[in-house]
Amino acid sequence: MLISGTQALIVGGALSTAAAVAHLACILLGPATYRFMGAGEKMARAVEAKRLRPTLVTLAIAGILFTWAGYAFSGAGVIGHLPFTKVVLPAICVVYLGRALAFPLLKPQFPENSQTFWLVSSGICLVIGLVHGYGVFLQWLML
Repeated sequence: MLISGTQALIVGGALSTAAAVAHLACILLGPATYRFMGAGEKMARAVEAKRLRPTLVTLAIAGILFTWAGYAFSGAGVIGHLPFTKVVLPAICVVYLGRALAFPLLKPQFPENSQTFWLVSSGICLVIGLVHGYGVFLQWLML
């Protein structure tokens, strides 16, 4: 049974929320979690040294992911209308899919991140981007 655009956007929002929570878990649980998630030894050591940058970067990513979840929920009609939803949701799809496909180009910029990190995170981005895209397509383009 195929799901509706509304259901797909709800799933997409839930997946974005889960990704945001995973980032917050790194902050709360510390360097071992950064290592487990594949963020690299440099990032984990910066956390151990009580540097602020890893926390700020991770908080920024979590904030973006929570915002994207909000837009998915808005597009699904679960929460009130957010500004520019019809422009932002397709852009979110493009960013997720772009991140999934561009990892070979990004990988040299972050040599500390493990191969597992790149494959798993890119696969997750691909799935989330496809779910969002499916929801947007059904919700707005099939009407």
